[in-house]
Amino acid sequence: MNKPLNIAMAIATLTLASQAMAQITFYENDGWRGRTFTANQQVRDFTRNGFNDRASSVVVDRGQWEVCDDANFRGNCMVLRRGSYESLRGMGMNDRISSVRPVGKRASYANEAPAPLPQPTYEYRRRPSERLVEVPVTSVRAVVGTPEQRCWVESQQVAEPARSGTNVGGVIAGALIGGILGHQVGGGTGRDVATAGGAVAGAAIGNNMANNSGQQSYARDVRRCENVSNPKPEYWDVTYNYRGQEHRVQMSTPPGQSIAVNSNTGEPRM
Repeated sequence: MNKPLNIAMAIATLTLASQAMAQITFYENDGWRGRTFTANQQVRDFTRNGFNDRASSVVVDRGQWEVCDDANFRGNCMVLRRGSYESLRGMGMNDRISSVRPVGKRASYANEAPAPLPQPTYEYRRRPSERLVEVPVTSVRAVVGTPEQRCWVESQQVAEPARSGTNVGGVIAGALIGGILGHQVGGGTGRDVATAGGAVAGAAIGNNMANNSGQQSYARDVRRCENVSNPKPEYWDVTYNYRGQEHRVQMSTPPGQSIAVNSNTGEPRM
């Protein structure tokens, strides 16, 4: 066997060995939660594994992988490096991966995904081949946020007395009425005096009545505020017992009647 052939076989062996050590785990939900599917070699079609178009987050434990949204490594493909991908939404690959294969190490790829988070960035994700058990939840407490201030602007009718001063209409009307009444009193010069006095008195009374009874009404915007409670819980404080020991965990969504935990440590898994 010649030397070039030996070198080629050695390179092929190293490539296969490095790919055999590669491992990638797909999670059904964001944040490494839900059902998992782990691969350590190429998978041409996720349909056979019941995980087609289901992956929402990924952990690359070893190696580098190319994921594609069609079977047989077709369609839109991206290269994932070692690390944690909390969500595939920003890459446009959420619930779209249909095939995956390991790729060789290179400085860069034209279709490389954004840099992953360093490992480990997850506390309660399910590990590959991890044995879980369901234990009953003993108590759940919804923790709500601090009160919030709610403000609004409303229109309010405001009534104010009319401005003081001489009311011409009231003066004229009062003078006419007072003059008529004064004219009916006495006769001759006395009637003239009574008529003039009645007109003056009526004018004064008419002016006062007009000023006292007149009001101005207008609308004004008023800002009002009140403190209201925040009904939406920030998290759920969950308690459960495993092997005689009480455990507590904070969850972003309300749990069911039971919670999955590691069969050895009792740590929660989501």
